[in-house]
This record gives sequence, structure tokens and C-alpha cells, in this order.
Amino acid sequence: MQWHILFANFVIKYRIILSKMNTTKILSRIFTARQKEIALYSQYGQEFQTRQLDNLLKKARNTELGQQFRFADISNYTQFSEQVPLITYEELKPYVERLQKGETNLTWPSKIRWFAKSSGTTNDKSKFIPVSTEAMHECHYRGGKDCIALYLQMNPESRFFSGKGLILGGSHDISNLSARCRCGDLSAVLIQNINPLADLIRIPDKKIALMPEWEAKLDAICEKTLHSHVTSLSGVPSWFLVLIKQLLHKSGKKYLTEIWPDLEVFFHGGISFEPYRTQYQELIPSSRMHYVETYNASEGFFAIQNDSSPGMLLMLDLGIFFEFIPIEEINKEYPRTLPIWEIETGKNYALVITTNSGLWRYQTGDTVKIVSTHPVKVIVSGRTKHFINAFGEELMVDNAEKGLARTCAETGAEISNYTAAPVYMSGKGKGRHQWLIEFEKMPCSLEQFAQILDATLQSLNSDYEAKRYKGIALDRLEIIVARKNLFHDWLKEKGKLGGQHKIPRLSNQREMIEEMLAMNR
Repeated sequence: MQWHILFANFVIKYRIILSKMNTTKILSRIFTARQKEIALYSQYGQEFQTRQLDNLLKKARNTELGQQFRFADISNYTQFSEQVPLITYEELKPYVERLQKGETNLTWPSKIRWFAKSSGTTNDKSKFIPVSTEAMHECHYRGGKDCIALYLQMNPESRFFSGKGLILGGSHDISNLSARCRCGDLSAVLIQNINPLADLIRIPDKKIALMPEWEAKLDAICEKTLHSHVTSLSGVPSWFLVLIKQLLHKSGKKYLTEIWPDLEVFFHGGISFEPYRTQYQELIPSSRMHYVETYNASEGFFAIQNDSSPGMLLMLDLGIFFEFIPIEEINKEYPRTLPIWEIETGKNYALVITTNSGLWRYQTGDTVKIVSTHPVKVIVSGRTKHFINAFGEELMVDNAEKGLARTCAETGAEISNYTAAPVYMSGKGKGRHQWLIEFEKMPCSLEQFAQILDATLQSLNSDYEAKRYKGIALDRLEIIVARKNLFHDWLKEKGKLGGQHKIPRLSNQREMIEEMLAMNR
């Protein structure tokens, strides 16, 4: 009996000691070797990327595509760029359809059963991006671990592993194209296939995380996490904001830190964080809170914010070879492409990738701005189809996000969602940009908001400034206030609530904004 009492006392004391220890500091040693490896990107970037290309070509040389373009004969980048053509999803689609029917060894040697349903566009036409086993483990999951490695390197006093990480993702279903494959949002594909050990530090469980109905999922997540110990968040800023507000409403609390006092980091991506930063800072008023941007697309894990300076570090050894098309050559039949060792700081490029899922010289549709070349750091500046260039102004999403962030800072306004499109010249009238904005907090003066936004865009974009000069080519932008939940209702009508679905920010055409204006009553 005496022995059992002594043992019970020992266990109690051991638990008390563990509770006082910073277990994260102990576990962070696991990431030391990887942190050192990533540090070599700056000095040996070309070597890292050359090795990736060589490995990809070697693995896929006996595939149908590999034989067609003689991968076995390619020994350097110049040969690769000359022998293998650039492709878009339209050229990839026939291979995807064959893969979904069960064919193998077409663009990649291993069997592909999973497809990420891309929501890069909001029209009715979906893209199904192949996700190989190699891509899951050597790219996406490894990229997730690298996020933690770089975060812990930036924050050595972190207690990241003292609680759980709340991941807000999408859902997946059996593909209606074939019983042999499954498809869904990338986040759902990854949650479905994740190592069960990850559930020890992740919340909610798979059953809730993969619920297909968005609003029911939000309710279930709130119930499951309201009394949990959450230290990190991962997801798209706009959708996470909806969840946070629902949590606060259910709990009766004013701040998220009242629910999760040890919350310390939000890994965000998919859309720019800038229009939402102020709202997050108001709802999470903690000096210990950090925000880490990630660039994790359906096609691969591309980049991670690794310090407080602008831009995200391009991940050079996750099974992806990167190329860049100068922005001025996007619409050419045979545009120039550049590897990382030929790109220039300060310039915008369309992103091209070759991956361990069998995407070869695939044009992602994203544009990035290079902010550093040693190591390579990028900012997502927009989409090759999501910009306004109706009058030669070349307004990119990056301009729009920065312009709105500065305007909100000056006026005290807060934005929930927005989109913009041109109003073309008619008769004697000049053209202008029309912005449809749903405000979380209205500015005192809409007129002042419009003036400041217009002036800010001119300071950010010399082409826009030139077209606005004395109103010769462009009138000042117009702002229309969107009713509450307009963008939510538009996405719901399209069947695209939650997950990785995004509002198209800028468009050269008026179809989408006209649909929203018709609902704005």
C-alpha cells in the first residue's frame, strides 16, 4: 500500500514538472537540421533547383510524356525549355481524364488516385489537379513541417506544441467521373491522408473537418473547439474570420484570446491578409500573436514567410522546379521563360512549375513579384486573368490589396470583401473602375474613402497614374457599397461556400460584378 502511495505522488509531481516545462523547446530540436538545410537556399539555390529538375526527369523518363519529349536525352535547363512545351490546364485536361479512368504512367510513374479540385476560378468549370503520393509526402506535408520549422526559428520562446492546431479546410467526395478516384479541396485531400499521429496536435477530427456542408461544419467546429486548448490556426483569412465571429457569438466573448488565451500563430494563405489584418488584430489583441503567410496551392507547396521582411521564401527542394515568364510576355505565343538564377528583383512574372505530380511546365495562372533573389523571395501579385487592363492601366491584385489596406488605415474603415471591374467608355463619357465593397466598418465619408483609394492606387501604379492624369483617359474610381453578406450569398448560389473558394478580386470583364450588383438589394 505504501508503494502505491509513493508511486501516485511521483506521477503527480512528474505531471506538474511537465506542465511547467516548455515542451516546444525540446521538440524544436527535431527541426534544427532542416532549418540549416533551408538556410543553404541563399548560397546554393541554383544547385537545389537543378537537382530537382534532374530527379523529376529521371523518375518520369519512361512515362508516356517522358518518352514523347525524350526526357532521357535532356541534360540541362536549356534543353528542357526547348524540348518540353509550356502547358495550361486545357492541355493537361486530356491526361487528367485518362488518369481518372484508371490509366497509369502517363505523366508520372506512380498511380494517382487523388485530385485537388481547384477553386482558382469561380466559374462552373472546375480544374482537377493530380496529387501523387510523392507530392503529398515530399511536397505538401513536408511544406507543412517546414512552416513549423521556420516559425520556431523565428520564435524560439514559442509554446506551439502545448496545444492543438485548428485547421479550417474543405471537403472531398467520390468523383462522379470515376469510382477509381477521389477529388476535393486540397486541404481535404491532405486531411484525409494525413498520418494519424498528426491528430494528436490537430483539431477538429476528420469527420467534422471533411463535412461537405459549410454552415453545418462551422457549427460542429464551434462546438468541438470552444473548450479546447488551441495554440495555432491554419486557413484562408476570409473564411476563418467567419468562424471566429461565430465562436465569439456562441461564447459571448469579445476577444478570441478569452477563448484560447495561448493562441500564438495564424498560418494563412489563399488570399492577401492585408484587408483583414486590422480585424484580426482587434479580435486577437495579443502581443504574442503572429501571422505567417504561406503559398500552398493545389499544384504544390511553393513558399513560406520566414522573417518579418516582405515576401515568402520559395521552397527549392520540395519536388518542384520553378520557371518564370516575364509579365510583358504572358500573351505571346512563345514567351521567354527564366529559371531562378536568371530572374530579377522588383519584377513581376507568371509562375510556371514542374512537379512530382506530373505537371510539366504548367502555367499556374499566378503572377509573383520577386523581392529577393538570394534567397528567392516572392509576393503573390495576382492572377494572369485577374487584373484590370481595360485602358492600359495594368492594375494588379497586389496594387488593389495595398491600396485598400492604406486607405482603411487612414479612414478607420474595415473591409469584409470586395471586387472591382472596369466601366467602359460610352458616348462622351470616360471609363472608370467600379469597386463593389462590403464594409465591416463603414468609413465616415465614402467620398473621402474613394479619393484616398484613388490617390493611393496612383502612387502604387504609374500606369494607373498616367491614365488618371487630369482625368484625360480615366475618371476617378466609383465605389458601390455591398449589402451585408452579398459575397457570401453569391458564393452560396454558385455552390462554392467555404474551403479554398475565393472571390475574384479584379476582372477585365463585367459578368461577375453584374451578377453581384443584381443581388445587391
